[in-house]
Amino acid sequence: VDVVAPGFKKEDFKVNVEDDMLTISAESKTENMDQGQNKQYTRREYSYNAFTRSFRLPDNVKDDAIQANYKEGILRLEIPKSEQQVKATKEISVN
Repeated sequence: VDVVAPGFKKEDFKVNVEDDMLTISAESKTENMDQGQNKQYTRREYSYNAFTRSFRLPDNVKDDAIQANYKEGILRLEIPKSEQQVKATKEISVN
């Protein structure tokens, strides 16, 4: 699974697997504040970006072997399959 998500850092992502449901979410907040030279004005800019996506996984996915990597604005998840059904509930770290 490839998720195009530019502007985020890998720490902004949360990837979880529970009961054959893969959930990918990200949240990013920024605040910029500028003050003029004579400090008679202040400008503040706020930015908030967030998304959540959920996918039902097939029965033959190895839930405990899913890996995530974020590079150049693309979150790539490798979801291996197996002959047997392997169930797990875990949070997946993004590298």
